[in-house]
Amino acid sequence: MSIPHNEKFEPTASSPQRQRLSLARVRLRKHADYQRAYAASRKHQSPSMSWFLAPQAATQTSQAAPRVGLTAGKVLGKAHERNRIKRRMREVLRRHVDLLPAGFDLILHPRRQVLTLEFTKLDAEIVRILGQAKAEAARRPGNASPASEGSPA
Repeated sequence: MSIPHNEKFEPTASSPQRQRLSLARVRLRKHADYQRAYAASRKHQSPSMSWFLAPQAATQTSQAAPRVGLTAGKVLGKAHERNRIKRRMREVLRRHVDLLPAGFDLILHPRRQVLTLEFTKLDAEIVRILGQAKAEAARRPGNASPASEGSPA
């Protein structure tokens, strides 16, 4: 079944597409946002990547939407290898976008081994990092998460 290009596809309840979430609204895009996040955070290490977690700027905390950024430098390999690493990581993040800490920016720096890592292991690694990031976000004083706004201090 083909869908004409001028009609929108709206998945039905039985369609496997209904649960498909997008990272488009939660991605870091501007160089200035990356620089601010690097300056406001410290580097964390995991076996297959390093990551940075920074509270969002005061102008964006009212939205409290989490954001995530991926980097893949030339040291990781040729362009097609870097693109494959980023595609794999975006897919894992898309599946677990609900685990991102609200009001924070997360930047992931993969290592070359992500290219050959089994997808299930990459998934488990990123879920573990997201759990650590959420725990660190909860520990930070004056964090911007909506869960802490209604509680008395």
